[in-house]
Amino acid sequence: MTKHQLIAAARDAARNAHAPYSRCGVGAALLMHDGSVVTGCNFENASYGLSLCAETVALAKANSEGRLRDVVEVAVVGGTLGDSGLGGRAPVSPCGRCRQVLNESAQLSGRDLVVHCAAAEGEAVETYRLSELLPHAFGPADLGLE
Repeated sequence: MTKHQLIAAARDAARNAHAPYSRCGVGAALLMHDGSVVTGCNFENASYGLSLCAETVALAKANSEGRLRDVVEVAVVGGTLGDSGLGGRAPVSPCGRCRQVLNESAQLSGRDLVVHCAAAEGEAVETYRLSELLPHAFGPADLGLE
């Protein structure tokens, strides 16, 4: 699977976002070790603290299938939800909480995940290693678990 196909899967997931409060739809797509893809989208709640980010939804979905250690690459897409679909030309990146949750999968698998941050519209993409987005991360290794 190419980077652009993974980003397209994240973009498709973002269209399913439940974001009536922020109007910011975010989608995430996880490329798994076997080449399959697991997606998620953000799910807001009127009690804002209970909202779920797209990356967290996708990782929880992968974990529910027993595949938390199988993630090798991530694409995140976000933008403004509107009548004409998802809009925005600036790449979005995972929030701090999502970086930490992604780190759990990365440390358990022994991988430094590739993270593609893409815009809802256009071709703007920034690619990082998770270690660049979350240097000095705390995770399972710090608890003696690997």
